[in-house]
Amino acid sequence: MHLYLLALNPTDSVTEGFLPAAARLGLDVTVLTDQPDAHRAMYPDVEILECDVRDFRAVVTRISTHHRPDAVFSNSDHLQTQAALAADYFGLPGKDWRAALACKDKAEMRRRLAVAGVDTVWSAELTETRPIEPVASAAPYPCVLKPREGVASEDVVLVADAQELESRAREIFARRPGAVLVVEEYLPGELYTLETLGDRHVRHVLGGFHTDVSPPPYFIEERLVFVPAHPEPVVAQILAQLDALGVGFGACHTEFVVHEGRARIIEVNYRAIGDQVDLLLARLLEIPLFEHILRTHLGEPLPADLGVRRDGAARLEYPCADRAGTLVSAPPASELTVDGVHLTYRPLRAVGERHELYRTNRDYLGVLRATGTDQPTVDRVSAEFLAARRWEVQP
Repeated sequence: MHLYLLALNPTDSVTEGFLPAAARLGLDVTVLTDQPDAHRAMYPDVEILECDVRDFRAVVTRISTHHRPDAVFSNSDHLQTQAALAADYFGLPGKDWRAALACKDKAEMRRRLAVAGVDTVWSAELTETRPIEPVASAAPYPCVLKPREGVASEDVVLVADAQELESRAREIFARRPGAVLVVEEYLPGELYTLETLGDRHVRHVLGGFHTDVSPPPYFIEERLVFVPAHPEPVVAQILAQLDALGVGFGACHTEFVVHEGRARIIEVNYRAIGDQVDLLLARLLEIPLFEHILRTHLGEPLPADLGVRRDGAARLEYPCADRAGTLVSAPPASELTVDGVHLTYRPLRAVGERHELYRTNRDYLGVLRATGTDQPTVDRVSAEFLAARRWEVQP
């Protein structure tokens, strides 16, 4: 059976997750990407074909002139609609492209949730050519400004008034010519995630995370703590919102806030959670997570019971650069067990690299994944590991 995997940058999810899972399932894999050299360097034994993967028409053409497909899949946030359209074109299982589009387009997501009557959030769109004054005068402050189709907290900022909204918008347009921005009301509350896996008939809730973000005005995710089960009323509210968006196939990572018992979606990433959290989740739950995801795209039903381990505790920490400059010292990759806690540390930036300060996930210097069975012990061991190591960035 032949799997086409659509990708942009090489990721740990593909390297350590989906490609090994595809091999275990006996699948032949072709990676379609607009960055073939980077992928060939990472996956020398995998067939890599150059393709403008952001254009679904180019994807269809590349596949139809190559091997017959049995599945078309992507775990890139930017390529869900293209993968869904290509799968549908070839009559293969996949996500509803309308749902994929509604999740990716944050303004459309707000409209669909409002029309369905499950949640209404004040929201408006900005373009470089559209006057900003009407939106600036009507917006409820403080409000959030962000790219309509952005990811990883890139250019997401809390603004206090109309003057700041205008100046921030001009800054973002300068970096993103032709972009569309969304202005929406700020939703207070604690930030969480919900991780789900479905095949349109069965939907499994795998748990979620409590997310700590950087102080305002930015929203950098600094650490996540595993939540085995959110309160049932909270889960019910989020699942109702996902149903309104048409989400129910494959993996989905949903970010939401809870305030006074009300759960409201911040954004929906219609894919498996990234930044190595999916790797942690597979280990923590002791399930073949990546195989399950690929099997759904092959048309195989999910089991009624995944056999998820229920006594796990976990934490992820992301040491971040706090200034622009060159990383001159940092700990190497390591894997060890301390007091029953399994620790995996992976660098995300090489010593000697120079970077600007992005105020996004691109400021991550590394990631620490910690799993065990007792949350206080996991927290303590993680803190001790980080305290014993040093990251130095020189201007």
